[in-house]
Amino acid sequence: MVARLNPYLNFQGQAREALEFYQGVLGGETRVSTFGEFGMSETPLADQVMHGQLETPAGMTLMVSDLPPDMEYKPGTNVTVSLSGDEAELLRGYWEGLSDGATVHTPLAMQMWGDEFGQLTDRFGIGWLVNIGVPQ
Repeated sequence: MVARLNPYLNFQGQAREALEFYQGVLGGETRVSTFGEFGMSETPLADQVMHGQLETPAGMTLMVSDLPPDMEYKPGTNVTVSLSGDEAELLRGYWEGLSDGATVHTPLAMQMWGDEFGQLTDRFGIGWLVNIGVPQ
């Protein structure tokens, strides 16, 4: 069982390029899922990154995504904190705590990729993603 805290960087069409750059610097393996793989194959977003992840040999994880056009992109504020893992009760507890005074953008619930996921901005203006996967 595991729960991890990771930076999550947002881009406007440059997530794949950024992920490849960071891989060149930090080493490791990448995984990329596009918007097209999740039902948006007939849109301009089809080839853009819905979720990308770099796992480095040193044990670091970096996550990236391209923002849809209806979401504001402001360099310098395009960082979110991701809590992820398979410790469901622990992560739900974190979600509940972070929700106090927060603006919830996506309620914590099952998603099309099979995990529980929620997104909020806490009362201090920090963006958080919580993803609860099935234990491996």
